[in-house]
Amino acid sequence: MNTTVEAPRLTAHDRCDRCGAQAYVKVSLSAGGELLFCGHHARAHEDAFRPLASEVIDETERLHARPVPVED
Repeated sequence: MNTTVEAPRLTAHDRCDRCGAQAYVKVSLSAGGELLFCGHHARAHEDAFRPLASEVIDETERLHARPVPVED
């Protein structure tokens, strides 16, 4: 069985607009522009941004993912 894993769209360079931590959620707004949130602030503000969003990229599952071992 082959499994295709999509590469993360958000990197360590993407920072939360509220606190500066690494962003794991990107919200594209219907009116234009985007917001970046860490997992904590995405949960805290989700009720406010969902009605305004045209797309939400949520990569918070990466917070609990096990690292892939590196072979020598």
